[in-house]
Amino acid sequence: MSALHAVSAHGAAIPAIGFGTWPLRGEECVKAVSAALAAGYRHIDTASAYGNEAEVGEAIRASGVPREEIFVTTKVPPPELADGIMQRAVEASLKRLGMDDVDLVLVHWPSRDLTIAETTRTLNDVKRRGMARHIGVSNYTSKLVADAWSATDQPIVTNQCEYHPYLNQDKVIDACRERGISFTSYSPLGRGDMLKDETVSSIAKRLGRTPAQVILRWHIQQDGVIAVPKSASPERIKENFAIADFALEPDDMAAISALSRPDGRIIDPADAAPEWDD
Repeated sequence: MSALHAVSAHGAAIPAIGFGTWPLRGEECVKAVSAALAAGYRHIDTASAYGNEAEVGEAIRASGVPREEIFVTTKVPPPELADGIMQRAVEASLKRLGMDDVDLVLVHWPSRDLTIAETTRTLNDVKRRGMARHIGVSNYTSKLVADAWSATDQPIVTNQCEYHPYLNQDKVIDACRERGISFTSYSPLGRGDMLKDETVSSIAKRLGRTPAQVILRWHIQQDGVIAVPKSASPERIKENFAIADFALEPDDMAAISALSRPDGRIIDPADAAPEWDD
């Protein structure tokens, strides 16, 4: 098994490919996380809103992989971001996971009721209390990244956002890079929409790879970019991880990047989404 690199950001070493767990639930979640760990994944991404933290913790404990070898991320939803409430929410996540701490806690979506500064100060306290080794954000625009960075006294190590070839995220990725913040791609395969794309399929056929492998390789060949694909299929879970032993040429990278389009965004909840960069 070829090893994948880790992305470094302010003291965090985050495996470049993580296993996303939304919307896996119950025994399906346990089996999928178990399959991911058996395949070599050492980065598991969950959230309190996913309703599967207990199952994620169960699979990790049963895997035989030492806890310190697995990078675990969870997230706090907007209704639980206020001071006092966020700390209790993270404590509840740790209890469900069966862990003393997690590697990374993210603000899942920016609050519409609290300022970025207020949210960031409380997130800092979560880290100071030892509940999380690192902190980060999710679904933050370039402006929100700048606001959070200005307000924080603890390093923000990642911003997790929707990202795939159909959605250009250059502006927010550049805002992260300027501050040494990594960028984590959720829905990195565009929920499967682009697996039949002619450009991707052509590259995959030439390289003897699956379209998903080509897209995930495109993600992690970008500086500071991490991807967290999800699958319930043990075979696809293995395939998605097996991308360390090939590389895309610059022309292929450019051709895939050129697939972005104005209607590329998939996740845009009216009750949570900020004013996007695009």
